Amino acid sequence: MENHKLRKTPERFAILDMAMSFCEHFSADNLFQRMEEEAYHVSRATIYNTLDLLTDCGILRKHQFGGNQSQYECVADAPNHHHLICTECGKIKEIKDTELLKYLNSKKYSSFAVSYYVLYIYGVCNTCARRMKKNRSINKIKI
Repeated sequence: MENHKLRKTPERFAILDMAMSFCEHFSADNLFQRMEEEAYHVSRATIYNTLDLLTDCGILRKHQFGGNQSQYECVADAPNHHHLICTECGKIKEIKDTELLKYLNSKKYSSFAVSYYVLYIYGVCNTCARRMKKNRSINKIKI
């Protein structure tokens, strides 16, 4: 915040502390709810503005998984990894594919220094696939 010449307010520090307490992706609504549970009242607007600020400062990384609301993760806890996103239930799973990571880390681009990368893989998780298969077999029996 000092590098960006931004005010260091108690609300910003409280939001930063709470954001850093998440072990997984979280939304602004998740953060607001957790802050309310901890009896720290701050407006949703302050949360959204601070999340944008923390993203600009490189503390958080913002993701848009399909049509869902924006999700955030702490950069310090998020070395390069990939996201498997179920198009049925919206579940997100983080994975590390060491072969793919090795390949991507070996890529060099002229006149460009890579800071990080994000890979989203969309599909159907096993739970949804089993449910869909079961529903198809039930529908065949009814016909």
